[in-house]
Amino acid sequence: MTERLWYIKSCELFRRLTTHQLETLEARSRTRTFARGAPIYMPSDQADGVLLLAEGRAKIGSYSADGKQTILAFVDPGEVFGELALVSGDQREEFAEAIEKSMVVAIPRDLMVQLVEESPQLTLGVAKLFGLRRIRIERRLKYLLFRSNRERLVHLLLELAERYGRHADVGVELKIKLSHQDLASVIGSTRETVTVLLGELQSEGLLQLGRRRIAIVDLAKLAQDVEAPVPELSKF
Repeated sequence: MTERLWYIKSCELFRRLTTHQLETLEARSRTRTFARGAPIYMPSDQADGVLLLAEGRAKIGSYSADGKQTILAFVDPGEVFGELALVSGDQREEFAEAIEKSMVVAIPRDLMVQLVEESPQLTLGVAKLFGLRRIRIERRLKYLLFRSNRERLVHLLLELAERYGRHADVGVELKIKLSHQDLASVIGSTRETVTVLLGELQSEGLLQLGRRRIAIVDLAKLAQDVEAPVPELSKF
């Protein structure tokens, strides 16, 4: 079994494909490695396929007319992204960038469309993927529109804790390395504002900060700060 096929078979989306379909997928896919901070694709690039993140971590975002960056989603190993290529084979509207050194498996659009037409299970999986991304973005928009910078930041930290939090000696450590600018780009604020707010939360004993590292000292108290439920940590 090649390394590329192993990554494809390990992806939840492709687990119900037949052996022949998996072999075809492996034969026509291509693997590429990206350094931290490198663009995986940019707006106006041709949407000629979908991508599977094999290793590392990536972010999906967009740019405003004045060049301001907004982060829409984070992509973890085993997840497919760039799926809007299935809807339109035109240019991409968003960008994807490697947060860490990452390996990506590129799957041609025509092959992915063929597999979706052949497999009801894959069709359902793709529909769930679209739905999950939409839910995450809509939930984030709710607190972007009506809350203060501090409330937006706390809600984001709770969201990250739910997805990336792991129990540690200091409380709950976020197993994702994000810069202050990354956090600002998610909540629609500035790096300077986020730096000040993180410092305040650390002074209040709610956070412990390191270089590109955040640990939540008291998860329940942080959730209480914005009258939100305490998130359950992911088991993965």
